[in-house]
Amino acid sequence: MNEDIFNMEVRKFLKKVGVTSQREIEQAVREALDSGKLRGTETLRAKVTLTVEDVGLKQDIDGKIALD
Repeated sequence: MNEDIFNMEVRKFLKKVGVTSQREIEQAVREALDSGKLRGTETLRAKVTLTVEDVGLKQDIDGKIALD
């Protein structure tokens, strides 16, 4: 295994995950604010499940996102 290539590929994947996740969260929160489902003062519970099936990895990552 080429460590440099592996490291670069992992970083590219994580960048894609980060950009996509941020866009989706922002869109969902804006829609919830527009519809009145959220007031804008909440702290949202968030969870991501990272899965790499070929190596048997499944990891939950929990967090919070404060809106105010």
